[in-house]
Amino acid sequence: MSKLFIAVMTVLMLTSCAQSYHVQGTSSVSSLDGSKLYLKTIDEGELKTIDSCDVLHGQFVFSGTLDTVTMANLYMDEESLMPIVLEKGEISITIDNANQIVKGTLFNDKLYDFLDKHQQLENQLNELAHKQSRMMLDGIDEETINKQLVGEHEQIMKEEDRLVTGFIVENFDNVLGPWGFMMITSGFRYPILTPQIEDIMSKASEKFKNDLYVKEYYKTASENEARMQGLDPEEQPMMTGDSTAVASQTQSPLMNIPQHDESH
Repeated sequence: MSKLFIAVMTVLMLTSCAQSYHVQGTSSVSSLDGSKLYLKTIDEGELKTIDSCDVLHGQFVFSGTLDTVTMANLYMDEESLMPIVLEKGEISITIDNANQIVKGTLFNDKLYDFLDKHQQLENQLNELAHKQSRMMLDGIDEETINKQLVGEHEQIMKEEDRLVTGFIVENFDNVLGPWGFMMITSGFRYPILTPQIEDIMSKASEKFKNDLYVKEYYKTASENEARMQGLDPEEQPMMTGDSTAVASQTQSPLMNIPQHDESH
């Protein structure tokens, strides 16, 4: 077998493993016209631009190849507009003043179905605040208002917990699982363990546990938990697994809780 033939076959094999993506976008938001949009992703802990294009007459297009299905975000300058999964197939983005939607491929359809359901729960939470104001204007006493609304709030939060946990568990072994985990943890001031996080990690696959963000978050959160309990983090059992994980889409640094200085 000639070296040339081997070289050609190698190139063909590598090409077949690549993920070709094509994104066709439309926007009715006038402020976007003439702007430059970017697709950015996390690579080894750093936010990197992998593609860019201009918005002309409400239209924009991205296309390229990647080694694997990749979680990315659409940016205008430094502002993140929306998440998108770069995968094989025809991906469409629609941006208007009311919604931003990505569809056309398996993971993007799953992602935006989840985001739609999550937004519905957020809307229900917002409606509780309006309901409280209306009840106060109607002269209902504060104790009665709180008794009713606290129960409704707890029910919505339980539904949100089930929705998010179910989404992550269902997608443990693809890019959506680590993205969902990042979504529920990135708002914390520092990594902590919550009942929801512990529940997720108790069910997690090895691939999910070894995602770079998930693994580092859980390690740091466990160390923080040990410190808060007055234990030595070095003596606590940690999650183990393969370190060859793919980085997830996150921009949140992981911080340790500072040690308490007993000398002061």
